[in-house]
Amino acid sequence: MRAPGTDIIAADVATFSSSTADDVCRGMATFLINQHTDQLHSILLSPDPRLHYPLFIDFAELLDDNPPIAQLVFCKPAEYLPVFDRSAVFAQGHLLKDLEGASSGANVKDYVHVRVDVSGSPLECPETFPSIGRVRVRHRNILLTLKGTVIRSGAVKTIEGERVYECLKCKNSFPIFPGLENGNYIKPPLSCLSEKSRSCEGTRFRLLEGSSKFHDYQEIKVQESTQLLGVGAIPRSIRIILKNDLVDIVKAGDDVIATGILTAKWSADLKDVRCDLEPVLVANHVRRTNELKSEIAIPDDAILNFKHFWEIYKDSPLKGRNAILKGICPQVFGLFTVKLAVALTLIGGVQHVDASGTKVRGESHLLLVGDPGTGKSQFLKFSAKLSSRAVVTTGLGSTSAGLTVTAVKDGGEWMLEAGALVLADGGLCCIDEFDSMREHDRATIHEAMEQQTISIAKAGLVTTLCTRTIVFGATNPKGRYDPDQPLSVNTTLSGPLLSRFDIVLVLLDTKNPEWDKVVSSHILAQEEESSRGKDDEDLRNTWSLPMLRRYIHFVKGYFRPVLTKEAERVISSYYQLQRRLATGNAARTTVRMLESLIRLAQAHARLMFRNEVTQLDAITAVLCIESSMTTSAIVDSVGNALHSNFAENPDQEYAKQEKIILGKLSCID
Repeated sequence: MRAPGTDIIAADVATFSSSTADDVCRGMATFLINQHTDQLHSILLSPDPRLHYPLFIDFAELLDDNPPIAQLVFCKPAEYLPVFDRSAVFAQGHLLKDLEGASSGANVKDYVHVRVDVSGSPLECPETFPSIGRVRVRHRNILLTLKGTVIRSGAVKTIEGERVYECLKCKNSFPIFPGLENGNYIKPPLSCLSEKSRSCEGTRFRLLEGSSKFHDYQEIKVQESTQLLGVGAIPRSIRIILKNDLVDIVKAGDDVIATGILTAKWSADLKDVRCDLEPVLVANHVRRTNELKSEIAIPDDAILNFKHFWEIYKDSPLKGRNAILKGICPQVFGLFTVKLAVALTLIGGVQHVDASGTKVRGESHLLLVGDPGTGKSQFLKFSAKLSSRAVVTTGLGSTSAGLTVTAVKDGGEWMLEAGALVLADGGLCCIDEFDSMREHDRATIHEAMEQQTISIAKAGLVTTLCTRTIVFGATNPKGRYDPDQPLSVNTTLSGPLLSRFDIVLVLLDTKNPEWDKVVSSHILAQEEESSRGKDDEDLRNTWSLPMLRRYIHFVKGYFRPVLTKEAERVISSYYQLQRRLATGNAARTTVRMLESLIRLAQAHARLMFRNEVTQLDAITAVLCIESSMTTSAIVDSVGNALHSNFAENPDQEYAKQEKIILGKLSCID
C-alpha cells in the first residue's frame, strides 16, 4: 500500500519533468546563486581546476525555495543530481562576471558536486531513513538515508568514469558511462547513440584520444548500531560507494549518516560461491556523527531539576550523592563502594594535554574481582545501559583480533575490520570473565587502556586507531581468595595490566548471618514492589535509568573541575605514604596511581555538581583507592567492599573518616 499523497507527488513530478531539462537546470542554478553565493565564490577563487569540489545544500532549504525541484531530486535522484552538478557550473559562469573586475585568479571549475544534506527535512521519516536491516527493493531509485558504524574501509582506487566515442559514419561524438552492476566496466557501443532527428545506423566507432575522465573510488561497509537492536538480532551491514571528494573522510569505527541512491551490484566472482546482486548505496552526502554519537537529549527542565535537587541538599551534599548512587543497579542491595566506583568510572576525569602534545587520559578503568554470586555481571550490564555507547563481550568469546582490529580479505584485497575496543570509542567496553582471556589477547589491551590507541601491522596494513574507551572488567579469583597473597597471584593478571586499572575492587563472599538476613529481606521486598508497580519521578526518592543517563552525560560535558590547594595536598601526601609502604603491592603504587587519584577526585567533583575539586573529593578518591588496596595503608576499617552499606548519616560518617585520614597524612608533612 502506498503512502497517502505519493500518487499526487508522482503526477506533479511527471508534469514538471515533462518541461525541459534546461528549465530545471535554470531553476537549480537560481537556487544556488540566491542561497549559496559564498560557497560558489570560494570554489571560483580556488586555484586548482582539476580538483573535485563539494557544494553543500540543505534539502529543507530547497524544499522551501522550490518544491517541484526538491520533489524531482527526491523521486529521480539518478537523473537529476547530475543536472544539479551541471547547474553548479552554470551558476559559477553567472557569478564570474561579477568577480572578473575584483580578482583575476577566478575561473569556472568543471568538477563540482552538489551534496544534499537531509537533516532537519521531511526525509528523516522512517520510509526514507530506514535502519540498514529494513532496506528493501522499494527503496531503489529514491534519495535514501542510512545510519550506522563503519566496520570496514577499503583502499582508494581509480576508476574510469566516462569515455567519448566518435561514429565513423555520421562523425558525431557521444559519451559512454560505466555500469555499476557490471563492476564499473565500460562496454563499447553497439550502435550510434548521437541525439539527432534522423537516426544514424553506424556500427563502427573510434575512441577519442584524451576523452576519458577518471574518478577516485572507495567502498566502505557500514553496520547498523547494536544499541538499537533487540536481543538475538544480528546487525546487518551494507556497502557504501564513495567517489571523488567523499573518499577517505571516514575510517573504521566512525559513526556516519550517508545519503545516496540505492542500487545493486553483482557480488565478487568467487569459486564455488553463488553470484548474487547485493544492495549498495552510492553516496551523495556523508556526515560523520562522532561528535554527536553520545548526544542524549537533555531537556532544559531536566537541568533545572538537577540544580533544584542540589539546592535541597546544599547542607548535606553527601546525602544527595547517596540518593543518586542508590539509583545505580537498584536490584543489588548495599554495595555502596562498588556503586560509587561505577559512578566515578562512568563520569571520568578531565583529559589533560601538556605542551609537548602528550595526552594523559581522562577515562578511568574499573576491575571487579569477586566470588560467584556477588553481582559483578549485574553491574557490567547496568553500566552498559547507562553509557551512551557500549560494547559488552566476554573473555572467552573474544580474541585479540575481535577486541582490536581484524585484517580480512575482500575481493582480492586486504581490509581492516574494527573490533570491540574500536567500536566502543568514546564509550564503554565491558569485558566479563576477564581472567579467561588468553594471555596474548590480554597484551593487546595494554596500549588501548593507557595510550588510548591501537597500533597494528597486519597483512601489509600499518596504522593506528583511536580507542578512547572506558574498560570495565569483571573476573573471578583463582580458587579461594587468599588475602595474604598479592592481587596478581589471586587473579592471575599481570602487574602491568593491574596498574592500568584505576580501581580494583575485591568482593569476597564471607559468611555473615546479619548481612544475609538484610539482603534476603531486601530481595523479597523488591519482589512485592515489582508486583505492585510504581511510577515516581521525584529525584529525592528514586533516580530512574533515563534520569541517571542524562545526569551522567550532563556533568561529563558541563563541568571541567580544577584542583584546589587542599585537594592537592591530600593527594600528594597519600601518594608519598603509599610509595613508602608499598611492599606487597608494588604493581599498584606507580605514578599511574597518582593520575588515578586526580581522575577520581575530578569525577567526584562532577558527580557533586561542582567545578572545583575540594578536600572532600580528594578524600573520597583516597577512600576509593584504599578499598581497592588489599593491604590498607591508612584506614584499617575498610573491610570487605561487598558488605559496604549506605550510611544513615553519611556526612557524620565522612567527618570521622576525614579526621582519621588527615591525622595519618599529617605525619607526612
